[in-house]
Amino acid sequence: MKHLFPKILIITFILLGCESNKADLIIENGTIYTMNDLNPLIDAVAIRKGKIIGVGSKNYIKSFKSKNTKILDLKGLTMTPGLIEGHGHFMGLGYAKMRLDFSAIANYNELVNMVADAVSKAKPGEWILGRGWHQSKWDSKPIDLVKGFQTHNKLSKISPNNPVWLKHASGHAAFGNAKAMEIAGITSETEFGFGGEIIKDLKGNPTGIFNERAQGLVNKYVEGEGDPQKALQLAVQTCLENGITSFQDAGSGSTAINNMRTGLRKGELKVRLYVMLTSRDPELLKTWYDKGPEVGTGNDYLTIRSIKLNADGALGSRGAWMLDDYRDRPGHFGMATQSMDYVYEVSRDGLKNGFQVNTHAIGDRANREVLDQYQKVFNEKPELATDHRWRIEHAQHIDPLDIPRFGKMGVIPSIQGIHMSSDRPWAINRLGEKRIKESAYVWRDLINTGSIIINGTDVPVEPINPIASLYASSTRQTLKGKPKGGYEPYQKMTRMEALKSYTINPAYGSFEEDIKGSIDIGKYADFTVFSQNIITIPDNQLLNTKIKYTIINGQIEYQAN
Repeated sequence: MKHLFPKILIITFILLGCESNKADLIIENGTIYTMNDLNPLIDAVAIRKGKIIGVGSKNYIKSFKSKNTKILDLKGLTMTPGLIEGHGHFMGLGYAKMRLDFSAIANYNELVNMVADAVSKAKPGEWILGRGWHQSKWDSKPIDLVKGFQTHNKLSKISPNNPVWLKHASGHAAFGNAKAMEIAGITSETEFGFGGEIIKDLKGNPTGIFNERAQGLVNKYVEGEGDPQKALQLAVQTCLENGITSFQDAGSGSTAINNMRTGLRKGELKVRLYVMLTSRDPELLKTWYDKGPEVGTGNDYLTIRSIKLNADGALGSRGAWMLDDYRDRPGHFGMATQSMDYVYEVSRDGLKNGFQVNTHAIGDRANREVLDQYQKVFNEKPELATDHRWRIEHAQHIDPLDIPRFGKMGVIPSIQGIHMSSDRPWAINRLGEKRIKESAYVWRDLINTGSIIINGTDVPVEPINPIASLYASSTRQTLKGKPKGGYEPYQKMTRMEALKSYTINPAYGSFEEDIKGSIDIGKYADFTVFSQNIITIPDNQLLNTKIKYTIINGQIEYQAN
């Protein structure tokens, strides 16, 4: 008997050890791209407690099966690591779902008609809010254009008593009616200085267009933004429906972060968030400098370890800061929206306090100026800049002399492939042929000079649909398949490069490549399952691809009907 007890312990230990190696879930019978170059294609995956415990052939994965293991049969579908939205606005996505959506309108008259319908249903004095209009995409131009924009006259006529405030698709301009301007106290005498512009007609009267930081003159009076928790729920659901398992949020303040924490506490935050602190609130930054980055809260559903700077505006609103003037507005170069002294100061303090710095820069001058400030900080503190992974968000238009600097400095271009598809048809009017060919959406040049590219949609600027962005990245065509062969086809990504820009690359760009971004043992079981093989399907069929499953932490969070 004295030898029996140790033997029972040994047998129990062996049985428990075997059971601990068994999977809760096995996913099999699909084409599975891992994003691991040493083991790129597998047949099956084993998952336990939200983590990957086995990858390989179906026969090998059988060893992880027990009587309690659930099986997900892909039936030939394609699976990849969970897609990561590399640059978007999470709460903005939710709020946009609660407002008028002008992204599909064909002209100014349609905008007016949509607002008129909303006014007929609104209470007197209630704000009418919307987003998504883009004057350069309309099929016809209003007669009374001022500096390339429509005026408020028609809008004010159909809504004399309800203030109307409509954000440009880019978010870098807004359009208000006379009532909105009256509430905000905007008159012909109102001026705005650095970083913004009130568009006025030849008589000096405001047209209703507020560019860049000038939007703040009206923003502070806007009411009826909507329930933040409903916005969060809508953002989560939209991400899941589009196969997004992680979302890199490009600039949030304390209110938005508190809403995210509430969602996490209630179990409503089902998408992993990597949040950039807005630099528009210096006091917020000081608070975070004192306490330092927050990494991996709630099983890695919330990480706050980066700062978002804003160097310039957008091309659509002619706010992008350019080295040469706009072809369609001579003498106008766009504008810096934060001083380079401030960009330097935040970059310096961010590096000192352990924060990644990510700066919005669209124009070629903005990109150059930001690279200069980054380089200055790196030179001052080289011991802290060995693995900084700092980013330039958008990096849309880069002077050829500055393209190699990204790879050399280790600065990550966080681009949005879909912007090329949406903007390229009219962007040539802003930049001219030479700049379009040499410096616009130069993805291949960036890759060839050592850059790691991140991809995304800038939602709600564009719909969050990753299939559209993957298509644009690999074809350089509009979503209507134009032109044949694509715009500047020598700048295309391959399909695999495009997929990496949505998986392992953004994981690297958020210091999370050890926990997500590829299908490897020990990483989170975050997966996206597609109706078609997005690597091999012909270009003209890629946009027909649907999301079939979105799996996060080993749980099916979305399943298509």
